[in-house]
Amino acid sequence: MKAVTLLGSTGSIGVSTLNVLSLHPEKYSVYALTANRSVDVMFEQCQQFNPKIAVMLDEQAAETLANKLKGVSSNTEVLSGEQALVQVAESHDVDYVMAAIVGAAGLLPTLAAAKSGKHILLANKEALVMSGGLFMREVEANHATLLPVDSEHNAIWQCLPVGQQQQYHYDGRGVRKIVLTASGGPFRDYDIADLEHVTPEQAVAHPNWSMGQKISVDSATMMNKGLEVIEAHWLFGMASNQIEVLLHRQSIIHSMVDYIDGSMLAQMGNPDMRTPIANALAWPERIDSGVAPLNLAAAGRLDFAVADYEHFPCLALAYQALDAGGTSTAILNAANEVAVDAFLNKQLKYTGIAQVNEQVLTSLSASSGDTLQQILDDDFQARELAKALIV
Repeated sequence: MKAVTLLGSTGSIGVSTLNVLSLHPEKYSVYALTANRSVDVMFEQCQQFNPKIAVMLDEQAAETLANKLKGVSSNTEVLSGEQALVQVAESHDVDYVMAAIVGAAGLLPTLAAAKSGKHILLANKEALVMSGGLFMREVEANHATLLPVDSEHNAIWQCLPVGQQQQYHYDGRGVRKIVLTASGGPFRDYDIADLEHVTPEQAVAHPNWSMGQKISVDSATMMNKGLEVIEAHWLFGMASNQIEVLLHRQSIIHSMVDYIDGSMLAQMGNPDMRTPIANALAWPERIDSGVAPLNLAAAGRLDFAVADYEHFPCLALAYQALDAGGTSTAILNAANEVAVDAFLNKQLKYTGIAQVNEQVLTSLSASSGDTLQQILDDDFQARELAKALIV
C-alpha cells in the first residue's frame, strides 16, 4: 500500500488521478489532498477518500472547509498556506507525490518532494521550466524517482529503451531526436489576422482534451508545447535542436522517439490523462486506468503538419529562452502566467499574450539560476514588468 499526496487535487489532473486511485484501493491510500480555494470540490473529495490531511492554500477557504468537515464528523485535519503544501509533500508518511498544481505555486512543494527522495509524478511544468537544473540536481542527490505525467513526456518515457528509462538525463546514445506532438489547439486553422479577435471562451474550448482554463489557453498559443520542449530538455538531456514539435490534430500519437537506425517509436492512446497517470503510478508495472481501448479503425486517419512560428510565436519564444539559459525560461513562464490571466479577464487581446511574453523576455537580463532565490527574484521582476506592460 503506497501513501499518496496529491498536490492540486481539485484540478483536472487531480480529479483524473483520484479516478485512477479509486480503481485500486488495495494498492494506494490518500495521505493528503491540496487545493487553492475550491472548497466544495475538496469537501466531496475528503468525504470519498478520507485523507489524513487537507490543505487549502487560501486561509479563509481552509476555515470554511474545516467547518464543513466538522459537520460530518470527519477525521481529516485541515491546514492552510504554502508551508503546509511543503509539509505534506515531504512527510515521512508519504511514498508518492503527484505534483499537479498549475503555475509557479507548485514549485516549492515539488522541490520539497525531490529533496525528500519521494516517488514524484510530475505534472507541474514549472518545477523544470523555472528551475530545471536545480530541480534535477535535487532529484539525483536525494535518489528521488521522477516519472513524467504530461502525456507527451510520458509517451517519450515509454518509447525509450527500458534499461535507459531509469536515467534522469538520457544520454542520447542511439537517439536522433524526440518528437513532441501537439493538437494545434482550437485556432490551428485560423488566418493569423483573425487571431486578434479570439475570445477567452473560444480559447478554453480545446478540441481534444479536457483541461483547466490556463492550460487550455497555453495549448491554443502553443506556449504549453514550448514549456514541454523546455521540460524535455531537462528530463531527457536533449539539446533544443534535438526536440521537434509536430502538429497532430487527432491527439492519438502522444509523442515519438526517432532513432539513428531509422526506427521511430510512437506511443498511442485515446486523449485521456488517466493513461499517463496510471503509467507513472504503477511503473514499472501496468494497471487499469479506466480508459477505453484505442480503436484505430474508428479513428480512420492520422494527420501531421509543421508547427510554424508565425502562427505560434510563443513556441518560438520557448526555444529562444531555452537556448538563452539561466533564468530565461523562468522569466518567460512568469510573463506568460500574467499575460494569460489578463487575457482570461479580458484585459489583453489574445495576440497580446505573445507580445507581452516577448517584451519581458527581451527586456530582462537573466541570472544563472543556480539558487532558488535567483529564480524567485527573476520570476517576481518578470511578473511586475508584464503587469506594467499590460496596464
